[in-house]
Amino acid sequence: MTRWLLRLLVLGVVGATALWALAQWWVDSPLKLAPGPDAEGEAVELLVVPGMSARAVAGAAVRAGVQTREEWLYAWFRWSGNARLIKAGSYEFEPGTSPRQLLGKLVRGEQALRTLTLIEGWNIRQVLAAVQSNPYLLQDLEGVTAERLMSHLGRTEAHPEGRFFPDTYRFPKRTPASAVLRQAADAMDRRLASAWERVEPGNPLRAPEDLLILASIVEKETGLDSDRPMVAGVFANRLRIGMRLQTDPTVIYGLGENFDGRLRRVHLQTDTPYNTYTRAGLPPTPIAMPGEASLLAAARPASTRAMYFVSRGDGSSQFSATLDEHNAAVRRYILNR
Repeated sequence: MTRWLLRLLVLGVVGATALWALAQWWVDSPLKLAPGPDAEGEAVELLVVPGMSARAVAGAAVRAGVQTREEWLYAWFRWSGNARLIKAGSYEFEPGTSPRQLLGKLVRGEQALRTLTLIEGWNIRQVLAAVQSNPYLLQDLEGVTAERLMSHLGRTEAHPEGRFFPDTYRFPKRTPASAVLRQAADAMDRRLASAWERVEPGNPLRAPEDLLILASIVEKETGLDSDRPMVAGVFANRLRIGMRLQTDPTVIYGLGENFDGRLRRVHLQTDTPYNTYTRAGLPPTPIAMPGEASLLAAARPASTRAMYFVSRGDGSSQFSATLDEHNAAVRRYILNR
């Protein structure tokens, strides 16, 4: 009897050891994946909603295309001790993913991230077009006009122009579009506040809103970082003496969708709130999204006697202190060309 008990014990130990080895082999072996028809490439997509149990996550993973038994996956979640640490989110699993790697992603919250890029100098129409054409965002802004956008986002600003910081934003798939725009608006708040802290005495700007407006004009007037402080310096000089800014981008912005790409003399003579040829001071709102370089240039414009500038045609500008110098530069760089 003792021998039989010993044999049974040995067999039990051997069987448990084999089962343990099999389990260890399984958790580190690549899972077969069968992505659904709407998946991108060969990855399996899994959405874990808040409050979902570990058993429900295992079932959802199998239904999404992870080819294994739901009971095995759930048992691994429980056996690992991390079942309660699984985080909600949108996940992707590539071919070659093992059960251990799958659970690791869920526990670390490594969601499938996508991007939205907002470009310096874009206006609000371009921002909304980029948002609405992004296939990975949950489109919760459909039908929301530019005029209603800020209130829809829970912001107090009446006008959305220039209120979003141009940058690349990463977000989990199916993130509401409004959430990404709130992130961009918060980023602009921080950058604007930081720039305003750097404004020196003598700057003609009276409020952060003025800085944002001037920075948007600087953004549209030049794409050359080294010229931005000088462009801002010219506009600061004009604001100090009450001289009109006379900047084409504001006129173009005032024309809106009616602008056909060619600025004519009649446009410069037609009064609108944004026509800085007919009205003194800054326009009523920003005209585009300024980047950080333009914000800093508006905060600390170059100390210069220049009152005019004209494009050289190579992206840089020629600055002049007098009208005669400016007219000569116009003849050289514009009329002759």
